[in-house]
Amino acid sequence: MTDRTKFSLTTATALVIANMVGTGVFTSLGFQVGQDALGNPVISSGLALILLWVLGGAIALFGALTYSEAGVLYPRCGGEYHYLTKMYHPAVGFLSGWISFLVGFAAPVAAASIALGNYLRSALTLPEHLAGAFSFLKTSSLFAIAVIVVLTAIHATDKILGARFQNVITLFKVLCILVTVGLGLIVGKSAHLSFALSKGAVHDILSPAFAISMFFVSFAYSGWNAAAYIAGEMDKPAKNLPISLITGTLFVIVLYVLLNFAFLYAVPLPELAGKLEVGFVFATKVFGTQGGRIMAGIISFLLLSSISAMIIAGPRVTRVIGEDYHLFRWMGRTTRKDIPAIAIVTQGLLSVFYVLTSTFDQVIVFIGFTLNLFTFMTVLGVMIVRKKYPELPRPYRTLGYPVVPILFLLINIWILVYGVIYRTKESLAGIGITAAGLLVYWIDKKLRPNDVRLGEDKS
Repeated sequence: MTDRTKFSLTTATALVIANMVGTGVFTSLGFQVGQDALGNPVISSGLALILLWVLGGAIALFGALTYSEAGVLYPRCGGEYHYLTKMYHPAVGFLSGWISFLVGFAAPVAAASIALGNYLRSALTLPEHLAGAFSFLKTSSLFAIAVIVVLTAIHATDKILGARFQNVITLFKVLCILVTVGLGLIVGKSAHLSFALSKGAVHDILSPAFAISMFFVSFAYSGWNAAAYIAGEMDKPAKNLPISLITGTLFVIVLYVLLNFAFLYAVPLPELAGKLEVGFVFATKVFGTQGGRIMAGIISFLLLSSISAMIIAGPRVTRVIGEDYHLFRWMGRTTRKDIPAIAIVTQGLLSVFYVLTSTFDQVIVFIGFTLNLFTFMTVLGVMIVRKKYPELPRPYRTLGYPVVPILFLLINIWILVYGVIYRTKESLAGIGITAAGLLVYWIDKKLRPNDVRLGEDKS
């Protein structure tokens, strides 16, 4: 790999921002507010709703601070797959990679593409189903599949072009969001939602609905670890990996709190409850019907950045699995331009499958539980490795250690427990498909040549 084909600090930071700022922030608020049997918002306190985004941001930042140490200690592509292989056992790392391969990136790409399709359909005022050969598919699904195919083709054929596209479209996304927030607060009329500390706010914060809402917020913040997946292809990873993870995450926290405050300031909660296209509802309220359609079109364009970022990051996990495991060796191959093209195309096909078969909220909860489980184990692993191997060189050490990783672990335990209790079906599905990976690992172990060593940096 030449310096020219390595990802720069700018691209790594853009990858973090783009992975985070996507579907979740433009859709989650409608699920958080929700409605009870009488049609009243489940969470009705402005303070509780904003606190969700602050708390979610804190979790993401704690994770980014800790992952920076893991990434500098084990600078190879693959993220949790590589870290857990080194920290615990190859079987644990494989299970993480197994979930990343099947669900971790392909499903979020599908979810973001579905959201893009919904926004674009609203912008163009198209019917739910188009007439003709594809009438059996929703219009939004057709748009979603088209986007996945085009972006997969770009990233599977030209790495430099893909990186430049990622940087430019991420910058455009950030500018558009900042302008949207500014106009919403200046032009929009107050919905008179209280952000004060009250009995109602405390009740909302302590309610099961608040904990369940953290799944949607966690999904919105997922991607804070994106740069870890490309560490082996990054320029100066020991320096640039921590910078990209931490600065990218901090920037997104500020962006999310401002954007959701603007949504809540301008739109009454009953109008947000249960709505998938929150950005469209906000824009229609502030700028009128025509302005809402224009904003929906802009938001659909902005989601391209998130989809593109996940198409870059995900196959880097699949690639290193292919380098390490006999059954998946075909996915470890790269082109002359150092592109894991087979892994990229495979993820694209899986994403199309999720578009055709999954519902949006089920995908979010399924992803949230399984991925939270492995990020929990990674952060715990950093603490275990600190104690077990204190002599290892650590150019970067977790800021605020051990408080920061401990807080991350405690909050994630809370989220995982509530997930099992209140979304049992989806959580058990996540556990089941993870356990199925053990069978695949065992089969590979039986077929694997004896000279293969797992977890080596082959970049």
